[in-house]
Amino acid sequence: MVQAIVFLPLLGAILAGLIALFGAHARNPSGDTVEHHDDHGHGAHAHASDTINEDASVVHETHHEPGDGHDDHHVSEPPAAGSRAAELITTALLFVSAALSWMTLVDVGFMHHDMRIPLLPWILSGDLQVYWTLRVDTLTAVMLVVVTTVSSLVHLYSIGYMDEDPNRPRFFGYLSLFTFAMLMLVTADNLVQLFFGWEGVGLASYLLIGFWYQKPSANAAAIKAFVVNRVGDFGFALGIFAIFLLAGSTDFETIFHAAPGLTGKTIDFLGWHADALTLTCLLLFMGAMGKSAQFLLHTWLPDAMEGPTPVSALIHAATMVTAGVFMVARLSPLFELAPNAQAVVMFFGATTAFFAATIGLVQNDIKRIVAYSTCSQLGYMFVAMGAGAYSVGMFHLFTHAFFKALLFLGSGSVIYAMHHEQDIRNMGGLWRKIPYTYAVMVVGTLALTGFPLTAGYFSKDAIIESAYASHNPFAMYGFLMTVVAAGLTSFYSWRLIFKTFHGEPHDEHHYEAAHEAPIWMLIPIGVLAVGSILAGFPFKELFAGHGIEEFFRESVKMNPHIIEEMHHIPETIAFLPTVMMVLGFLVSYLFYIRRPYLPVELANTQPMLYKFLLNKWYFDELYDIIFVRPAKWIGYQLWKKGDGFIIDGLGPDGVSARVLDVTRNVVKIQTGYLYHYAFAMLIGAAGLITWFMFGFGGQ
Repeated sequence: MVQAIVFLPLLGAILAGLIALFGAHARNPSGDTVEHHDDHGHGAHAHASDTINEDASVVHETHHEPGDGHDDHHVSEPPAAGSRAAELITTALLFVSAALSWMTLVDVGFMHHDMRIPLLPWILSGDLQVYWTLRVDTLTAVMLVVVTTVSSLVHLYSIGYMDEDPNRPRFFGYLSLFTFAMLMLVTADNLVQLFFGWEGVGLASYLLIGFWYQKPSANAAAIKAFVVNRVGDFGFALGIFAIFLLAGSTDFETIFHAAPGLTGKTIDFLGWHADALTLTCLLLFMGAMGKSAQFLLHTWLPDAMEGPTPVSALIHAATMVTAGVFMVARLSPLFELAPNAQAVVMFFGATTAFFAATIGLVQNDIKRIVAYSTCSQLGYMFVAMGAGAYSVGMFHLFTHAFFKALLFLGSGSVIYAMHHEQDIRNMGGLWRKIPYTYAVMVVGTLALTGFPLTAGYFSKDAIIESAYASHNPFAMYGFLMTVVAAGLTSFYSWRLIFKTFHGEPHDEHHYEAAHEAPIWMLIPIGVLAVGSILAGFPFKELFAGHGIEEFFRESVKMNPHIIEEMHHIPETIAFLPTVMMVLGFLVSYLFYIRRPYLPVELANTQPMLYKFLLNKWYFDELYDIIFVRPAKWIGYQLWKKGDGFIIDGLGPDGVSARVLDVTRNVVKIQTGYLYHYAFAMLIGAAGLITWFMFGFGGQ
């Protein structure tokens, strides 16, 4: 059953890929050619503070709205042969995988039937013995449910959303490949196999973010995601090397068994004696910072929305960004023995939760607001990891998958209805036109902000309680940042709802043409809305109550006292997140319903703060100055001075140039005049006689 869960998406990816190849060949038997078209200047000279990527709108429109006057060359392209077959095959296989995943959760979580399924030997080299093995414990089973459920609904949604894209088989092939890579990651039984899945989701995200490769902005976003993740993955790889050095294995069971004996050991690096477990865990967490877009390595995540909206939902809810959280939970036996590393995890998690929430306050692109919300919520999850409440962090990962996928797909439904307009300033009054989408978006917003009895209420509040009860050095910092972030989250979430669905329409033309999306898109968001409520209370005791020990057993190693201490915090502390949620809602209601002139006045009176937040704390500009420009300058110098002037100048090009110079001058001697040759002979004879006259010849 587990093999089917993991490999059915791969089968779907292979079949969709074959359909894409045959379809492309049928359309162009002589060979593939790529035309490069001008995007009519959209977005080419956009200011750094402009939050609306016009390129995305233009190309998106051309894929979905024929005859709108933009880039009609895209629309004229016929759909690939077998597009419907690719959609149905990949979606059906994902739904089968999702159904089997829920059965596995019951079997493993409640029936206690943990599994380790050897597949085949992989790397056998000296002490390094790596086997392909599927490890299924409760932690894995939870991730299987999250990944396959959200991915299957995203597949179904994409049938409607991508209905006019000519490259649908390629898109669905990439989606299924993404899902397979994530499933390989969560079922890994050793760090090398986990790294395979880790890099697989990185590759798939690159392909999906840059799916519309005709757009320079999409290609740039895909490259940015890939490069930023390489920074984190460099640390992650070093962490894997360090573990192999210390434990002599990459197998989880061997590592966890050896971990207690590693306390107090040091790693010598250039005379620096670092605590072995602390350094190793920090290197591993560096990988999680990249994948899960934590503070400093977060810059790729908001740009990832350059891909189609279903891609954003899959990346932000169930796959790539959750990989880092899962990895820390999987390696909880190591992190529990490295309290200093846990302190760093909590610090970065709390900072990310606050920092991303502040940026979300002023963004105007509907998808970008939800993207920064994801960044902030991932920070919450790492706060729980730093507190030692790993199951609580996984609880929020579980609930967040439902309401964040709902918010992204709901935003896609709004964009679809508004002729692919993404700026919430150009919306308004849409609840009358798309009431179903409005209703499910409100449900998602309630869950995200932590409204009582929704899924987010139980998981987010549990994280804040765990931070308060923790003995981590950054416990109070984590608690304060997450509480403040709760208020900010409520404000920007309701701002999105009020500006999109309430008030007067700002674009009459698009408003009049607005209508609900196809049934393919409405069913998934309805299911996710139900999940945004039901994923909370029924699972509360299993993830954040007294049922943790029996449910998770050995799959995570919890701080032994954290759950008990969470249940004994003061009631005022427990109610504080709800108070902040209500406060954020009231301020948002005042700003955008009662007195809509207030935000403009506030922005005008605090222009520096407004621009600081609008420009995302200027991280992209800082990184451009600190890293990008020096790298370009070094590359230019190596190219022009190093390669061009020194290597080529003194090497092959220089030698050949000097030979040419010499031969050009030598040929001038060969004039063809007899008196020139006679003169040369006389000079030679005179020189010879002179040599002998001074006696050199005699010697």
